[in-house]
Amino acid sequence: MKQFRSVALAFLVVLSIPLRAQQQQQADPTTVGKLESLLYHIDRMYVDEVNKQELVDAAIVRILEELDPHSIYIPKEDLEEVNEPLKGNFEGVGIQFNIIRDTIYVVDAISGGPSERLGIRAGDRILTIDTENAAGVGFKNSDVMKRLRGKKGTKVTVTMGRRGEPAPLEFVITRDKIPIFSVDAGYMATPTVGYIKVSRFSATTMKEFREKMDELKAMGMQDLILDLQGNGGGYLRTAIDMADEFLGEKKLVVYTEGRTSPREDTYATKEGRFEKGKLVVLVDEGSASASEIVSGAIQDWDRGVIVGRRSFGKGLVQRPVMLPDGSAVRLTVSRYYTPSGRCIQKSYDHGVEAYRMEKGTRLANGELTSADSIHPQDTVKFYTMNKRVVFGGGGIMPDVFVPIDTSQSSAYFGQLVRKGVLNTFALNYVDEHRDELLKRYSSVEHFRNAFVVGDVMVSALEAYAMKEGIEPDPEGMERSGGLINIRLKALVARDLWNTAAYWQVINAENPVDRSFQRALEILGDNTFQRLGMTR
Repeated sequence: MKQFRSVALAFLVVLSIPLRAQQQQQADPTTVGKLESLLYHIDRMYVDEVNKQELVDAAIVRILEELDPHSIYIPKEDLEEVNEPLKGNFEGVGIQFNIIRDTIYVVDAISGGPSERLGIRAGDRILTIDTENAAGVGFKNSDVMKRLRGKKGTKVTVTMGRRGEPAPLEFVITRDKIPIFSVDAGYMATPTVGYIKVSRFSATTMKEFREKMDELKAMGMQDLILDLQGNGGGYLRTAIDMADEFLGEKKLVVYTEGRTSPREDTYATKEGRFEKGKLVVLVDEGSASASEIVSGAIQDWDRGVIVGRRSFGKGLVQRPVMLPDGSAVRLTVSRYYTPSGRCIQKSYDHGVEAYRMEKGTRLANGELTSADSIHPQDTVKFYTMNKRVVFGGGGIMPDVFVPIDTSQSSAYFGQLVRKGVLNTFALNYVDEHRDELLKRYSSVEHFRNAFVVGDVMVSALEAYAMKEGIEPDPEGMERSGGLINIRLKALVARDLWNTAAYWQVINAENPVDRSFQRALEILGDNTFQRLGMTR
């Protein structure tokens, strides 16, 4: 028997229509009767008092562990939080925050939200929430969210500390519906090349995506880089709709099939926004499920070039099943297949720990750093429209491999990231120099081209890190200097402008992963012709 524990919800393809209790067929009375009988006898005879609900929950989890890594149980109290990223919105005050050394820092006031409208900004520190002290009291993320979220129209009073202000600032925030954006960035990388980064496939993704596509086309976009790196998936329907924007009418996008689910083919249905023009799709080991549906369809139809590293390898489709008490199960009901017939689900025969740690296994085996170390899990050959050989099982293999460069990694850099020192230092730096920076740099592009992380700033970072308990490490600083500088520069850009500014800086100068730079090169060389793509 395979032994599994619950895995993270990050990698999923979900059918958006849940199965309600009243739609469920009667289960086998013999098996259900055994469970009911056991619970009855435990309740009547067991030596100690037990919580029957906890027993039932544990039994459900254990049953699902015997199936696959992606069939999961979600308790009623967790369901709303789990579903929020895919719904595309929540009700609250509209801030993103980090808790660092018992201090709650505002990382971003969400554009158009109630906090931004009141002037709350990155770098502010939350001191009290409705007169309750929030600083230095050991709050966790859940404690903060519980106090800041609430029904639209209700109010919460928050006091903030802000650098340069002699006294705390009080804000009375009226809660509202807050969007959870899934298009993290969209900008013109060159006068003719657009770039869009999608972080998940939610209910609102296509609205965001189409708006960004129209905006970039109006700015002169002829070719597109679609970044799905780190995108763990989402709704199957959203993935299909995105692929439809690139593929001609009546082309197969994906099909699904399961033991009790007959094969269902889904085709492109209309003229998409970008059926012509060169397309590059970026993927990596964090691109899963819905991301693989899009990239698999693009690859099989030879519509674009897939660039990066082998994707996660999640080819299972879950359906929400609502249970009578308001809890839910996401149950695997089918596999999905790319147009050429590939199922890209990687093996989970060795248990969930090996499944979870497979990224580390790839790194240890050299697959993330060398193309020579990549070996398909399934050697059955499939063929794209242009008769190129592709493989199933274990993810989407890129057409152009881009290794990660680990030469600049160090224990010192790892500590700066894990302890939040880079984030906090950048917030403090922007707090102190915001007006000066905005006056000096008129745009993100100007900042990206002109701002330099100099020796004075690096020395200040090292001093701050030492205050935060990180011992000086000249060798680590020497090795990771370039990586630290670009990360710091990108964080400053984010705190001055937005998340899109972060990606503009990172993409242009990333020393670890050159996928974006390689995509730009491909759009200008003969790769499309070499692969038989004549767009």
